[in-house]
Amino acid sequence: MTIQYCFDTGITAEKLSEVFQSSGIRRPADDLPRLQKMIDHADLIAEAWKEDELIGVARVVTDFSYCAYISDLAVKKEMQGLGIGAALLERVKGTLGDEVTLVLLSAPNAMDFYPKQGYEKADNAFRIMRKK
Repeated sequence: MTIQYCFDTGITAEKLSEVFQSSGIRRPADDLPRLQKMIDHADLIAEAWKEDELIGVARVVTDFSYCAYISDLAVKKEMQGLGIGAALLERVKGTLGDEVTLVLLSAPNAMDFYPKQGYEKADNAFRIMRKK
């Protein structure tokens, strides 16, 4: 099985929805206009493809200089455990370089995944949750 990794190919809201629905990540997968906004306003989208099927995505908001927020990391359920998520994170890190701090919020069931990728747990974060 060959996985192709690339950036910003112009994925559709429909393809992103498929990845979100399959992965188990909690996102508004049935709200295609909102997903399209999420695509349009991301600064960097790392993608994993198996032939013409989008199987994984890392969506990033960044200034490309100081900080980057990895707002989504999702891999289709049947492709999880094959190193695709780790490869997407590594490509994001490689593209942004060592001067950029990477920040993310983890889903509770992924808390053990990120330390294995070199991420440190931070206890100094704050948030105001969205209403919808």
